[in-house]
Amino acid sequence: MNQQPKNNEVEHYLACEHSSVFYLLMMSAGMMGAYTFNLRGGVFCNAQTANLVMMAVALGKRDIIMGLYYLIPIFAYLGGIIISEVLPNPVKRIAHVRWDTYLIGFEIIVLFIIGWLPLSLPHQIVQIAINFICSMQYNTFRQSEGVPMATTFCTNHIRQFGNSTVKYIRKRDSDSLRRIKMHAIMLFVFFLGGLLLTVLCDFIAEKSIWLATVPLLIAFIRLLHADLVEERNLIDEKPHGH
Repeated sequence: MNQQPKNNEVEHYLACEHSSVFYLLMMSAGMMGAYTFNLRGGVFCNAQTANLVMMAVALGKRDIIMGLYYLIPIFAYLGGIIISEVLPNPVKRIAHVRWDTYLIGFEIIVLFIIGWLPLSLPHQIVQIAINFICSMQYNTFRQSEGVPMATTFCTNHIRQFGNSTVKYIRKRDSDSLRRIKMHAIMLFVFFLGGLLLTVLCDFIAEKSIWLATVPLLIAFIRLLHADLVEERNLIDEKPHGH
């Protein structure tokens, strides 16, 4: 269990907890959301709130088939959560690389394959694939430098930004100000990612998803270097929040 740092002690964080990595993941998630909305069925696949609402609406309208369909992306998301809980310990024994690093590499491969799938294919194939990788990313990257973070959607960041703003106004403390900045940057890079990919959609259509692999590739290189060089003796140390 991680001990609380002493007053004059700086808390140690692994590379997979650094804010720069979280910003890159959040930008990629904004691109994924814009991609599925613009080109793959007009939906957001980064979370499951919409699917639950749509399932309730479909069943309420007695459209049983469509209502039951929404169980597929929901279970794909659930499957990603379960896998991201089971695999971290076994896979880090392979080449002494953390699950976090493997996951980002896997996401890059999935998004690269998606870029080759023509828009004529059923959109559900891409939607479920992105559901799956987003759920693993959400469950794997939980805290950035001691601050709870979600790297696939914005709602929590808006709430935390508001909470931290009120705390800073009342106390004028540096920690609240730090949290305000972190959540604001997460919101901005998510927005920027969505904006950039939307513009690119008009030029290269389904292949525009490859833009989302750029921030992921930068994060992957950063984490792989940490696993093999900087933190090779810390392979058994768990990130905060796990």
